[in-house]
Amino acid sequence: MDVDVRGTVAAGWEPVGDAFLRVFEQRGERGAAVAVHHDGVKVVDLWAGVKDVDGEEPWTEDTAQVVRSATKGVAAAVPLLLHQRGLLDLDAPVAAYWPEFKAAGKDRATVRDLLAHRAGVPVLDRPLTLAEAADLPTATAAIAAQAPVWEPGTAHGYHAHTFSWLLSGLVHRVTGRTIGRWVADEIAGPLGLDLWIGLPDAEAHRVGRIGPVEEVEPAGSGALRLRPKRAVTEAYGDPDSLTRRAFGVIDPRPDENDPVYRAAELPGSAGVATARALSRFYAAVLGPVDGAERLFAPATLALARTEESAGTDRVLLVGTRFGLGHMLHGPASPLLGPSSFGHPGRGGSLGFADPDSGIAFGYVTNGMRKTVTADPRAQALVRAVRAVTA
Repeated sequence: MDVDVRGTVAAGWEPVGDAFLRVFEQRGERGAAVAVHHDGVKVVDLWAGVKDVDGEEPWTEDTAQVVRSATKGVAAAVPLLLHQRGLLDLDAPVAAYWPEFKAAGKDRATVRDLLAHRAGVPVLDRPLTLAEAADLPTATAAIAAQAPVWEPGTAHGYHAHTFSWLLSGLVHRVTGRTIGRWVADEIAGPLGLDLWIGLPDAEAHRVGRIGPVEEVEPAGSGALRLRPKRAVTEAYGDPDSLTRRAFGVIDPRPDENDPVYRAAELPGSAGVATARALSRFYAAVLGPVDGAERLFAPATLALARTEESAGTDRVLLVGTRFGLGHMLHGPASPLLGPSSFGHPGRGGSLGFADPDSGIAFGYVTNGMRKTVTADPRAQALVRAVRAVTA
């Protein structure tokens, strides 16, 4: 495909633009956008390709996409902001705010456990239909009644989809608002972000179709095709494994292009955003942006980058690092550096903040690869950012 990269790149940041062009020319990208802020100033804002992974309509400045688990990074800011405002005690039992959650041995699970993927409920004994998953009372009742598969607080494992209902249930009981409404009122609205947890009908025309794309490595790159560990491969193939069950809690597997799915307030998987919105959000986490006040006070920013869980992940079966809802920089999820926190979306998208360098980053794609936490296209762009800021 002919690649027409559009947008702006500030002087000195041209290597990021070059890397963005190469993900189309060498890595099989179909449609994508990347944005970078440095110390609150937008220095990269680029887009190219097609809006729909299976279409020909061009990606435009305002095209948005489902960003899968990159949504978690935005959603994780909500409990941190509630804590900052004195409305949420991170060390209190979840049941102090959500009494039903203490069922089946979860009475000692803390808010901190919930956010750090230590709650022990990455699966449901009975998966939910899409209609049930999108209905807040039904889904939160199911997760509240679920027995943990490990004693809360004693281990960690990625709550790939159940994070949606854990966070939704907690936020609704603390604030009286759904998490999608809270993000719209307190984050996206004030910052002018094209970002939604629960896509409004009026914005649906801007959102492209996502879908699988072939995995391509640049010719002559010398890159090794790293195969997953045998245990990981077997876990994804075993319908009874914790891994497979964690990614299969909505059954049948939903069509992520379905308007019902996009409209559902699923903060673990179904957010819709532009790359510019992801980058601007993380820039606001770090400091003021275009006159808007910073989201996180210094103490909250310190909390966001602090490790809460680390080691072998019981769901992903690799070493992962989590803070309070955010993934932290590490081999399984490489970001910019040791201070970075944010979240990838399975298959491609990525958003993060790096306090040490003042960098905020957003990458959004419609081409889904098999990667879970470290997509080669996003990583090529992160390497370019790293080279500029070194």
